Amino acid sequence: MLLNETKGVEVIEKLRHAVSFLQKARGLMFERKKNFDYALLFHLGRESRARASIHMFFVFFPICVLFLDSKKRVVDKAILRPFQPNYTPVKSSAFIVELPVEKSSLVKIGDLLKW
Repeated sequence: MLLNETKGVEVIEKLRHAVSFLQKARGLMFERKKNFDYALLFHLGRESRARASIHMFFVFFPICVLFLDSKKRVVDKAILRPFQPNYTPVKSSAFIVELPVEKSSLVKIGDLLKW
């Protein structure tokens, strides 16, 4: 479960962790929109802008992407389109959360998240 501690609301019930190299490399590639009813959490290991850069190749629907620092505070937020070649967050990030676009209004930059 992904919670917005700042607002005291549940963002989304299902949460999957992308920890291994293969899980991070695959991400949401080839996922079907109808199956994307969860948040995908990437553990980057340390804060970095370059390591937090992502692409949308072979992701066939728009998503909301949250970039969090090591304290799990949202430092950047973006709605990314299918096949967008690159997005680099404005600040260093230790975690990335990919969400269905419909959940984007539940989180703002500066919010503290918990899982």
